[in-house]
Amino acid sequence: MKGQISIHQLGQRELLIYLPPSYDLMATRIYPVVYMHDRGDLFDPAIHNTLPEIEALFAEGTLPEMIFVGIASHARMDDYTPWTASRLSDQRTVSDFGGQGDKYLSFIVEQCKPYIDKTFRTDARAEVTGLLGKSLGGLISMYGAYRHPETFGRIGSISGSYWYEGFVEFIVSQTVERCGNQRIYMDVGSREGEGKQTVQREMVTRTQQVYAHLQAVGRGSEQLSLIMDEGASHEAGAFARRFPSALTWLYRE
Repeated sequence: MKGQISIHQLGQRELLIYLPPSYDLMATRIYPVVYMHDRGDLFDPAIHNTLPEIEALFAEGTLPEMIFVGIASHARMDDYTPWTASRLSDQRTVSDFGGQGDKYLSFIVEQCKPYIDKTFRTDARAEVTGLLGKSLGGLISMYGAYRHPETFGRIGSISGSYWYEGFVEFIVSQTVERCGNQRIYMDVGSREGEGKQTVQREMVTRTQQVYAHLQAVGRGSEQLSLIMDEGASHEAGAFARRFPSALTWLYRE
């Protein structure tokens, strides 16, 4: 890794921040920022080895250098869900979904982004500001596209949990103007949902439904992408493997 990793505390949340290799060498350059859920586990070198591949993309000019901000969650089933819903398991140790997504997104928009823009040399424009996550993090990223289109212009939804109660209906109910100019990357593994006895078995189908609706309201290939990862299941290694290509599509020239 040639860039820099640091940890910042903002209120009750920890931020894992990555600065690209040229940050200290080019004192006047500004950088787009991608905000990520789960404390940035997709780029955290302690968890996944994705940064060397991403930095190689920087070096060859395939991907512009950028800042990553990973935002910690103490209760992801609350932070990453847009409204309350019943738990999928009958086990008492499993909680219902808390539906605090709007509060979490407000933290990013009203506290985290202003802090990052003040502290670092950022390109603060919405059209280059990303929101990206996987699983429930992919769900809240897509929800954020509609709730805060004035803030986020690049949306990455890796294996987004579109099985979530009422979410496909929410997407269909929204006007095109709520999410009109963003680039949206979606993907899903072809084996996701296999063996599930709950609504999660519809993982692939519901992802395709969301994609089909976005196409139907006028999103073309320049604005929208769906990658089907043949043979992949819903697991961390698959998410990390697709992460660099997700960024490359979102930030291509």
